[in-house]
Amino acid sequence: MRIDADAHVDETDATWDYISDDDAAHKPVTVDPGMATVPGDRRPHRLWLIDGATSRLRRWRDDVRTGTVEATRELADVPARLAQMDELNVDVQVIYPTLFLGGYTARQEVEVAMTNAYNRWMADATQTSGGRLRWVALPSMLDIDNAIKELRIAKGHGACGVFKKGIECGRSASDPYFFPIYEEAARLDMPICIHTGTGNPPSTGVDSGGRFNAISAFTALAMSDIPERYPTLRTGWIETGASWVPFLQADLVAKAQKLTFRPFDYKTELFDRCRFYVACDTTDDIPYILKFASEDSLMIGSDYTHADQSAELRALDVIDRLGAEGTISSAVAKKILDDNPRRFYGI
Repeated sequence: MRIDADAHVDETDATWDYISDDDAAHKPVTVDPGMATVPGDRRPHRLWLIDGATSRLRRWRDDVRTGTVEATRELADVPARLAQMDELNVDVQVIYPTLFLGGYTARQEVEVAMTNAYNRWMADATQTSGGRLRWVALPSMLDIDNAIKELRIAKGHGACGVFKKGIECGRSASDPYFFPIYEEAARLDMPICIHTGTGNPPSTGVDSGGRFNAISAFTALAMSDIPERYPTLRTGWIETGASWVPFLQADLVAKAQKLTFRPFDYKTELFDRCRFYVACDTTDDIPYILKFASEDSLMIGSDYTHADQSAELRALDVIDRLGAEGTISSAVAKKILDDNPRRFYGI
């Protein structure tokens, strides 16, 4: 089996059809300003207008650059997406959102309406895929009780992970505020998937985004008692690359020596004992990374639909080639493509 550990979907107006009539005021609206632009990009862009005030980019995608078409990006044509997966020799894609990678509201009722709608849309959109399209559930971090309910529903409809950012609600990943989500995720055998993105809502004026947001959770969780508190919980870093792993391990060694932080074997125990996983990029020096990260912890994703620094439509082929060439062993290549993501996502 070959598993794409990080694919995406582009939300569409159909996503918000799952918002109830009672919450209709919270439906994002597509705005076409004609020539809304982003720096250095002269192409037209549509916007999502959220809660009547916040605008977020509804991205324009280049079919050639992404290697995808709108119908597959938005899950409007599931058979076509599965056919493309066949061409790419991908058995399973694990799907992450797009809009929700950035902060979009500070209001609990808006977040609940939007995340609940996304979860129901994904459940319906993927149900005919025969288990080949899996997805991570979006919990409302502003309403933990609702989040717990959503995880239970999502688990029964194809969700195989829980979406999280490194810093959210102004809190680190080790904050006890998130313990109920970790506890329920462990009970449901759903991993915590820490994806690159912006963790604070736009009203805060604080942009704690990108990969640094995500990898901040690595040290926070490693230095906490969360791995012991929830001994079956798995945590993964998605779309972060893996080149930061040696640096943060060195930092943890320094903390152990200077701050009397409990010592342990940083290669095997940090990943195996804490059940940490990392989705590497094809641009990472994987043989070097394997000197620090357990070979049982690495995965690979294509970033399907996106076209940023992590995007590589044939990322899985790159790992296969490294194994065939002997850059890494064929056994390790199989672990990255199959064993590790299958174990992480419980597929």
